[in-house]
Amino acid sequence: MNIGEKVYRSIWQDESDQTTINVIDQRRLPFSYEVLQLRSVNDVCTAISDMAVRGAPLIGAAAAWGIWFSFLEHRAENNIKEAILFDADRLKATRPTAVNLSWAVDRMTEVCEKNPESEALRTAAARICDEEAWRSKKIGEYGLELLRDISYRKGGGTVNILTHCNAGWLACVDYGTALAPVYLAHDKGIRVHVWVDETRPRNQGARLTAWELSNHGVPFTLVADNAGGHLMQNGLVDIVIVGCDRATTSGDVANKIGTYLKALAAHDNGIPFYSAFPVSTFDMTIDSPEQIMIEERDGDEIKKIDGIPENVLNIPVETLHATSLHADIQSFYICQPGISVSNYGFDVTPARLVTGIITDRGICRADKDSILKLLS
Repeated sequence: MNIGEKVYRSIWQDESDQTTINVIDQRRLPFSYEVLQLRSVNDVCTAISDMAVRGAPLIGAAAAWGIWFSFLEHRAENNIKEAILFDADRLKATRPTAVNLSWAVDRMTEVCEKNPESEALRTAAARICDEEAWRSKKIGEYGLELLRDISYRKGGGTVNILTHCNAGWLACVDYGTALAPVYLAHDKGIRVHVWVDETRPRNQGARLTAWELSNHGVPFTLVADNAGGHLMQNGLVDIVIVGCDRATTSGDVANKIGTYLKALAAHDNGIPFYSAFPVSTFDMTIDSPEQIMIEERDGDEIKKIDGIPENVLNIPVETLHATSLHADIQSFYICQPGISVSNYGFDVTPARLVTGIITDRGICRADKDSILKLLS
């Protein structure tokens, strides 16, 4: 997708050093565009756990390169298989809710078992990245029809989409999941407008989704997390589209904390609620929401907020999305430092509240029969 006048993916192999994988450091956006270089499995683990790399499809893609790094690091050892399996478990433990992580790691370890060569693993990791971009584009094409139908019913009027967190190209390799239909609709001349939730505590909506949309020229408005219900009550939302980090075979979807509340508000106001994700996000081993492991993160994410002081913005506001901006990010307490907090990273929206699931194989209802038919 676009950053200024240049097209990027969120992860790519360095052209000048083939043993280096580049990622956009999402901890620095939107105040500073910086490329983080990964050169070891430890680098990948740290990037995922510290959320320099985030978003279920992108986490899986990064972890695939992590297995390649593991092979490079251990290929001269006698116990290489054991070492790679150990690193595979380390990678899986970095973000336990996102199933794409374990899916990609398992796929890479299978390649290693059958063909333990550097080029075979490098090719497999690159293929996973290419496939994720292709899947996201397919999600966009299927979801586009939903937005096209709404636009038609509104006589060409603006389609208002509410989203939560960041499920755009930054969270994937390209295009995105929930935002992919929005980008495609905008590119085809369909009038769209996105309500962007802040998505606290890490503010991925305010910091990442808003940055993406502004770079691509998509109209949007940033709103407080708790504004969604009010917008829906007043007829200002036509459809809700969110991403997903793990889905059951019964259609329950785990996504960033706060998604469930949006689904409840949408259900109460008769507004369609869709979750968009590649089929690799289905966890075929579980069929109920209670089986989804919910990650608990550091409480400082709630007690602190990152930003930049107003007095350092000595540049025009319209250049804030450009790659030339480099500002020092500061961390501020927003409450008493010593208080007790709970920081669940995700919640689960039950299938009964999900209108449909947009995947790279098409759109289906959120029930076991429809999902299994889609996957077959």
